[in-house]
Amino acid sequence: MDKVKPIRILRRGQPVRLDNVPPDRTLLELLREDLRCTAVKEGCGEGDCGACTVVLGEVVDGELRHKAINSCIRLAHSVDGMAVYTAEDIVSPGGELHPVQEALVRCHGSQCGFCTPGFVMSLFGMYVNSRGGQGITRAQAQADLSGNLCRCTGYRPILEAAQQMGALPLPTGCAVNAKATVAALLDLRPRSASRTTYQRPTRLKALLQARANDPRAQVVAGTTDVGLWVTKQHKRFASVLDVTATRELLRVENYPHHVAIGAAVTLIDAFDALVQIRPHLRRFAERFAGLPVRNSGTLGGNVANGSPIGDSMPLLIALGASVVLMRWKKGRTKGEVAHRELRLEDLYTGYRTNVMHSDELLCWIKVPKPIPGEMSRVYKVSKRFDDDISAICLAINLTVTNGVVRGASIGVGGVAAVPVRAAGTETALVGQPWNETTVMNAIARLRNEFQPISDMRASAAYRQTVLGNLLRRFWLESEGLTDINLENPLEVSA
Repeated sequence: MDKVKPIRILRRGQPVRLDNVPPDRTLLELLREDLRCTAVKEGCGEGDCGACTVVLGEVVDGELRHKAINSCIRLAHSVDGMAVYTAEDIVSPGGELHPVQEALVRCHGSQCGFCTPGFVMSLFGMYVNSRGGQGITRAQAQADLSGNLCRCTGYRPILEAAQQMGALPLPTGCAVNAKATVAALLDLRPRSASRTTYQRPTRLKALLQARANDPRAQVVAGTTDVGLWVTKQHKRFASVLDVTATRELLRVENYPHHVAIGAAVTLIDAFDALVQIRPHLRRFAERFAGLPVRNSGTLGGNVANGSPIGDSMPLLIALGASVVLMRWKKGRTKGEVAHRELRLEDLYTGYRTNVMHSDELLCWIKVPKPIPGEMSRVYKVSKRFDDDISAICLAINLTVTNGVVRGASIGVGGVAAVPVRAAGTETALVGQPWNETTVMNAIARLRNEFQPISDMRASAAYRQTVLGNLLRRFWLESEGLTDINLENPLEVSA
């Protein structure tokens, strides 16, 4: 019988051990029900409102790294060996408020108060990652707080608190002792255990072997999708295989013609790597999801999940990305790692189904670097500007030389059961002069290439119309127009 591995975390500098925790129990349930930490609130149960936000501390390359995450969709076992901070944990031993809490009080940033602990922890994440809240601008505060919703519409004073918290004194006992925390976490480091109900291997070979031994285990990364299966669909998993501790898959590797992003690389780090080679993707990266979701979720998990409205796939399809699938191949005397590579759009066979075998894992995403003459953009249309799922996502990558389209790659989300490539529209563009006549012909082709459905996010007619409009927007931007979009940060007025 598989063992139930204990969970060991650090709270207020002290180790805490919890036994017999089911593999599908969420971190929110662990905190509220097992540890009686009721400051952590459950709002939406799907990582959307931010009321459940906590901060995790872990050792990365020998240094302490903090990040705010949604505890409602994060599995409890995934934080084994980490420090967990809640709004109850950052007050001084004498009861004095932390500067982030004091700033919210002084700026009147709490109204009904339900969302306040989540805002406190997102602010705390900003505070510890900016050397005591120094230099935080309003734009940065808006970006980092995009994963927290205030239904009382109290954003202005909360943003003011973000800007003022760095000027407040830090009470004795509130400072994070990085050196002591790193030492405590290293001592707390999870010990390997075979055949447990929640496996989180640290090496690729062990991960692939675990997959081969238990192909029915639920594979997870940041659980920003799987977490909803637990909270909304009430699914239960007898065993879980977590890829996020596998060292080889935590890397972003830089090659002359492409970057390779490991399946365990978080969305925040994966998009940072993409922005390094294509700076114009920065605003799209911030709109992909709220910061707590990007801190937990992984690009590999988003791609493997294959949602037709997942935003990363249209972009990656347009950029010509491929995926590397790997498995443990058992031989007569010993096993070996086998792999195959395919274009990302060839991964999917239907709604959330793919070509992966039961013992295979998606391990790498390879993204080509820009080439001379390349023009690329990605557009997301959603009901809310921040922290929302797309109704339509269109990514375009053209290579134009001497005024003629030499290459075209277009990825689309929200129009079919899978993320798709607009092959017909690409054909209408390649070999044609890059002018308005060509664009208008391509718009007509794009609007007729798919038969989207009508749902809660948009009607079919709206999606078809917007697809064409976004291609026209791309044309206008290529002609130098810059005042036709909302890509500049939306400032909250006083």
